[in-house]
Amino acid sequence: MVLLSILASTFIISLLAFSGLLTLARKGELKDETLLGLVGFSAGALIGGAFLHLIPETVSRNSDLSVFLVLTSSFVLFFIFERFIWRHCHKAKCEVHPFVYMNLLGDMLHNFIDGLVISASFLAGIELGIVTSIAVALHEIPQEIGDFGVLVYGGMAVKKALILNFAAALTAILGGLAGFGLSSAMKDSITFLLPFTAGGFIYIAASDLIPELHKATEVRSTVISFTSLLLGIVLMLLIKIAFSS
Repeated sequence: MVLLSILASTFIISLLAFSGLLTLARKGELKDETLLGLVGFSAGALIGGAFLHLIPETVSRNSDLSVFLVLTSSFVLFFIFERFIWRHCHKAKCEVHPFVYMNLLGDMLHNFIDGLVISASFLAGIELGIVTSIAVALHEIPQEIGDFGVLVYGGMAVKKALILNFAAALTAILGGLAGFGLSSAMKDSITFLLPFTAGGFIYIAASDLIPELHKATEVRSTVISFTSLLLGIVLMLLIKIAFSS
């Protein structure tokens, strides 16, 4: 059952690589407000997932200083990872990276790590698995739109960009399988994998997503960004309540 849940979650998340097609539906343009809503909802889900689920579960298992050191270290490692290996983009048209294949390689590593954390979360419990999968999925939608934009505007044909973006996304399944295959070791490391995931969620929300929301200057856009952020947090709160009852 756990393996099936891991495979289903990572496969669905891999399919989100085709989110880039949304830009084609509007002749290459996607409403800024639509992306703003997606980014805000994603930020809220990541924050809610970290503070309402992953961190409380970690503390219930082990409240030693070590787990908070892991959380802090994860935040720093995600900064290093993004700074030197892979960058986020949450726009329909991103600045073209001069090495689009490096972007793909970075994306593959990122998705593989997503698969690992999803696997670890399901091994820790169905609630955490669902929460982690939803948070990752919501973040992937605007991210995949950006990745697709990087490839197309970097000179790739649309079909080739879609295929390669999907191929990179499939590494999430490999990460999930790797995590399950190492389930005995993963279970022993759950106490540290959960805060590691939480640190990554907090970094992505605070460093990549929320700054995008601050770029909204009009009243309408500000309301959309703030409301979508709250909705993401509320979603995670409702899941918490549902599993607590």
